[in-house]
Amino acid sequence: MMKKDLGVKPYLFPMPVLMIATYGENDKVDVMNMAWGGICASNMVALNISEGHKTAKNIKARGAFTLSVADMEHLAEADFFGIASGNKMEDKFERTGMHAVQSSRVDAPIIEEFPVTLECKVVDIQPCGGELHIVGEIVNVCVEEKVLDSEGKVDPKKVNAFVFDQFQSGYYAIGEKVGQAWESGKKFM
Repeated sequence: MMKKDLGVKPYLFPMPVLMIATYGENDKVDVMNMAWGGICASNMVALNISEGHKTAKNIKARGAFTLSVADMEHLAEADFFGIASGNKMEDKFERTGMHAVQSSRVDAPIIEEFPVTLECKVVDIQPCGGELHIVGEIVNVCVEEKVLDSEGKVDPKKVNAFVFDQFQSGYYAIGEKVGQAWESGKKFM
């Protein structure tokens, strides 16, 4: 099989569709859609955000954020949060008709419509290649009961999340279970 060199590109698949929610001036809710982040330890997340984003300024000022998993039901709103800039659009969050409540654990909003939310406090911010590398400690995960299975665990099918495609800038539905982690490869042991 022949492979072709494509040069330096951010080509990993799938990429998460993460909703970062923060408070700005006057407790104004801001939400940003981003794919360049994820779990980096059992109780930590890492984000890479350009310093010019309103979200980056809010995180630096408040020391907290929430990170939600976008679901199919709110794909248009999630995409809008990636299109519109909070620096240029004063009513960005309000235009979607979504709702937010104050987290009781961190100085950041929880977007009520997203089914899974990680409440995070900032533990480190480092400049890295013109962006900010932000590490947040997960202080709590709150979920809608409707996405839990009979054992109280999050059921990915019920979350109804989607992923981002770095290759062609598309969104893809996920949900079909095709194997069991730490089990499917045991035949090679």
